Amino acid sequence: MFEERPELLRDLFNRANQANGAQREALAGAVAAFATALVDHPDERPDAVLGRIANKHASLGITSNQYTLVARHLLGAVAQVLGDAVTPEVAAAWDEVYWLMANALIAMEARLYAQAQVKDGAVWQTMEVSDRHEETPDAVSLVLRRADGAPTGPVVPGQYVSVRVELPDGAHQIRQYSLSSAPGLKTWRITVKREHSPGGSVPEGEVSSWLHAHARPGDTLQVSLPFGDLLLDQGDGPLLLASAGIGITPMLAMLEHLATVSPDRPVTVVHADRSPADHAHRLELVELTERLPHASLHVWYEDIDHPDAVAVHVNEGLTDIARLSPAPDTTAFLCGPLAFMKAVRTDLLDHGLSPRSIHYEVFGPDLWLSKP
Repeated sequence: MFEERPELLRDLFNRANQANGAQREALAGAVAAFATALVDHPDERPDAVLGRIANKHASLGITSNQYTLVARHLLGAVAQVLGDAVTPEVAAAWDEVYWLMANALIAMEARLYAQAQVKDGAVWQTMEVSDRHEETPDAVSLVLRRADGAPTGPVVPGQYVSVRVELPDGAHQIRQYSLSSAPGLKTWRITVKREHSPGGSVPEGEVSSWLHAHARPGDTLQVSLPFGDLLLDQGDGPLLLASAGIGITPMLAMLEHLATVSPDRPVTVVHADRSPADHAHRLELVELTERLPHASLHVWYEDIDHPDAVAVHVNEGLTDIARLSPAPDTTAFLCGPLAFMKAVRTDLLDHGLSPRSIHYEVFGPDLWLSKP
């Protein structure tokens, strides 16, 4: 596909995820998960899986005509990999599965564009960096405002935006960043963690490194409208917000929103990090939790040998949800590395939470689908 349309790799797809195979694995996993769901539950459509993909596509400005190109190359890959096993009947079945999934996504994405009151794919706007703050040596916050002076659009706590930058080789690469400030403000805030390439073998960190090196107050960036399905509900039942590393960002927006609109809601806040020095927005997390009279904060650090560790009540080692005994009617939101979220989800299920009450956000390709 990239041989036919090289601009897609240069200006749309994440080159790092193509180099390490994560994007291919996520795509195959999503199609396989959709097919499995159709077989196991023929009367139900896996909208949770589809909704996550549709929001990511909308944040990239994907349009319906691009599905035909992907179909041709994906089904060609199926034939190449399976060889003689792909009979006409098998090929027709996979073609049907793909288009059932694609048409559902196209319809969802059309609704997302309609809700945003834009034409399909027209999600990009020019925003100016109005402030910059170094959170940790590898995490920087950027405050964004509309370059034309217009108000920022509506936001739901938990949403993210895409940021598109032009790199030195002329490529326009896109990455998603959660909004780490509450709705209703005149500005948006994102927090960018600089990703280091292991051994320099793949181009990881292209966009995060560029933003760390170049994004300064007064500079402009191409930023999408907000999308995402990790959305804070409007109920009054107990919440658990569990994050690790830079996964803290959507939780900050949720906590600030709760402090304004639902301060009496019971909230358990869980965060895991390598050390206090690596914990972005550490003191802000403490302050936001303290604004909620029925909230509690539980932090785990792998290394607490740090002079500021006393600023919060901390635990050493890995997160232990069992110590918190969450109520079965808790609604949980998870964000962080995949291994962390899987471990927390398993613990929550063991404590009686319904799978429907556990929501998660994956940064990058959703490999949860391909690695159940």
